[in-house]
This record gives sequence, C-alpha cells and structure tokens, in this order.
Amino acid sequence: MKNTILFIILIASIPLLLIVNIMTGSVAYDNELWNNIVLNIRLPQALTAMACGAALSVAGLQMQTVFRNPLAGPSVLGISSAASLGVAMVVLLSGAILNGALSRFGIIGNTAVTLAAIVGSLCVMLLIVAISKKVEGNATLLISGVLIGYIATAVTGVLKAYSSEEDVHAYVVWGLGSFSRVSGGQVNVFVGLTALLMPVAMLMVKPLNLLLMGDMYAQNLGLNVRRARMWIICSAGILTAVVTAYCGPIMFLGLAVPHIARGLFRTSDHRILMPATMLCGISIALLCNVISKMPGANGILPINSVTALIGAPIALYVLLKRKR
Repeated sequence: MKNTILFIILIASIPLLLIVNIMTGSVAYDNELWNNIVLNIRLPQALTAMACGAALSVAGLQMQTVFRNPLAGPSVLGISSAASLGVAMVVLLSGAILNGALSRFGIIGNTAVTLAAIVGSLCVMLLIVAISKKVEGNATLLISGVLIGYIATAVTGVLKAYSSEEDVHAYVVWGLGSFSRVSGGQVNVFVGLTALLMPVAMLMVKPLNLLLMGDMYAQNLGLNVRRARMWIICSAGILTAVVTAYCGPIMFLGLAVPHIARGLFRTSDHRILMPATMLCGISIALLCNVISKMPGANGILPINSVTALIGAPIALYVLLKRKR
C-alpha cells in the first residue's frame, strides 16, 4: 500500500513539474510569443530533462548493482570521458587543423558533435565488453574502466594545450552540460531513442535481482553471470552514451537518484526499484531544470552545478553511512 501511494505521488509530480518548467523562465511571454518560447524552447528543454533523468538514473542503478558499489555511476567505466574525447576531437582538434572548429557550422557542427560523442562512447563500451569477457572479477573491470577514463581525459588535456582560447571555451561550455542544447527535430530523436532503450533496461530486472545475491548463488540458479554482466553494462553504457552525446556529461543524477529511490521505497527488489528510480529521475531532473533557470534572473545556472548540489550531499551521506 505504501509503495502504491509513493508511485502515485511520483507520477502526479511529473506533470506538475512539467507545467512549472514550461511556465518559468527569465523571459515573459504573451500569446504571440507562445510558439517561440514555450513550444520551441521550454517544452523541448523539459522533455530533454525528463529523458535524461530517466536514462541516467536507470543506468546508475544498473551500475551500482552489477558492481555492488553504492558510489558507482553511469560514468564509472569511462564512457562519459570517451564521449568528451570525441567532442574534443571535433571542437579542439578540428579547430587546430582547420583554423575553425567544426562545431561552429550550425546544424552540421551540432550533428558532428553528437556523432563524435556517440562514437567515442561506443568505442570504449566495446572495449569494456571485450575486457568483461576476459576477466572474472568486477573489481578488475571497474579499475579498467576508470583507467580508460583517465587516458581519455589525458588526451583531451593535450588537445586543450594546443587549441585556441575560443575553442577551449566552447569545449568547456559543452562540458558543463545542458538540457537546452537539444532543440528542433533533435528532441524527437533523443526522446525516441531513450524511449526505445528504457524497455530494454527494464528487461534486466531478473538478472539484477539475482546478481544482488552474489555470483555463486546466481550461477546456481542458472544465470550466466558473465553474459548477464555484459548485457547490463551494454544497456547502461548505451543510455549514458546517448545522454552525453545530446546533453553533455550530466553529473550526479545517476549516482544519487537510485539512493533516493531506495530510501523512499525501502527495497532492493528491482521489480519495484527500477520503475521507482526512473520516476524519481524524471522528477528530480525537472526540479533541477527549474532551479537552474533562476526565475526572475537574466541567466541560467549550469545544470551540473544544480545536480551537484543535490547529488554530492547524498554521496557524502552514503559514504558516512557505510563508514558507520
């Protein structure tokens, strides 16, 4: 009964927060500006936040379960760092070679940035999958992903050193993350991709529940642990890759939201936890988007600043709780 009430509250909060997202902003509007401001800017931004929150939260839950690490997140395997490296190739390397970053060329530039992020993420994800077939333990795989992320970050740092100040600034702005970067037809593609990937993630509920009990117990129940781990990593990795490609590296949502869902529903059963995490992710992403707009101000906060204000205290609480 309690879980049913919580689900009803979460579901009801989404349309309310969606309306708040549409109605708030730094620019007032009248009937003539309705299409330009609401339909073309605020609604796509809110839909992007919803898709991003759902995808990263579910990916974070999958990573925390498969690695049995409460501080694991969607970016733990270096996928976000690889996406950032792909974008750096387009923004920084092309600027150094062509004397003008490819990212500046309107729709072509935006498409190039998105594709570069996806290609970078998928390349690293394929490498991680290959490593997962060779190693047994989660710790080795986790460390491998972290090291790959460091390598990608190091290469990006080298590219920054040889790039112009303007190109570095453009790259840094991309790295702050944004729900407003997705516009026009891109919103339909992004939300459509997320909607197609989420049911695949939901199919991982049974192996996730078995993995909670330990690898040996899961194997005794007939689960191919190595194969299940590979598919779960692929699911979380693709969700992370798509979000990073369209919105930039959004931090802390994937780490914090699964803990919020566990705290609310007091369960580790993924049949409940998976949809609960998805709904919490949607609501919190919409809330962060509202906060970032700073109603009445003339600008917006970087979305990563807002998500960090919410996610970092939760991560600290988890650390202190485990210490006790």
